[in-house]
Amino acid sequence: MRERFARAAASYDEAAVLARETGQRMAQRLDYVKLAPRSVADIGCATGDGIRELQRRYPAALPLALDFARPMLLEVRARASLWNRVSGRAPRLVNADVRRLPLADASLGLAWSNLMLHWLDDPLPALRELHRVLEVGGLLMFAMLGPDTLKELRAAGAATLRRFHDMHDIGDMLVAAGFAETVMDMEMVEFAYASPRGLLRDQRLLGVRDGLLGEMGFREARRVLRAWEAQRREGRLPATFEVVYGHAWKPEPKATADGRAIVRVHRGQS
Repeated sequence: MRERFARAAASYDEAAVLARETGQRMAQRLDYVKLAPRSVADIGCATGDGIRELQRRYPAALPLALDFARPMLLEVRARASLWNRVSGRAPRLVNADVRRLPLADASLGLAWSNLMLHWLDDPLPALRELHRVLEVGGLLMFAMLGPDTLKELRAAGAATLRRFHDMHDIGDMLVAAGFAETVMDMEMVEFAYASPRGLLRDQRLLGVRDGLLGEMGFREARRVLRAWEAQRREGRLPATFEVVYGHAWKPEPKATADGRAIVRVHRGQS
């Protein structure tokens, strides 16, 4: 999938309607958060909408754009303003996998991830790694696809469609990774296509078609798409995406690295 996503760098923005929408809604949630991070990171940044939003909100913070597809990082660099490049404010580019971040412990104040974590078969190692690189009091904010994504195709018999984790399972993973004050919610975002070709084209431009739909053979694809055609409403084909939003904080540790309990003593005034 890395190779397909890398090849899609030049076409990604043309079809990234859902990512732009979820990014805007994530940003709105930051309106209600008091945070003054020294460093921010867009994890799975694609062409960089997220890191540019974080730079706008937190101009004093060190901005990091991280993606496992190097061509996406080159697009981030190309979209940086002349002023940011000249002044040294362009995002620092990090080519890495979220499960093995080349970042120091407690080096981030805010980790932002828009529509990336659901591509991991098991997000828990990534969540543990994000917990490691966040400072105490740091915030993780993310959006990811949920299990009812493209429920229309599943109802049409698409057995190869990728299965995404339930919101409650992700919440449990956050707790297991060490996060606290976890908040989760979800919404359904519906697109309408004139033909199946529209959906297939969008997912190809995003570089995720096979990752989302699976390796569907020609006969299987024809059967599924014909069944989907039967679900037309007002001449359009519905395509629903379940979007799970979450944020969680890194609390003060309860034990040392070698397992000893940490006891905090607060002195009162006499």
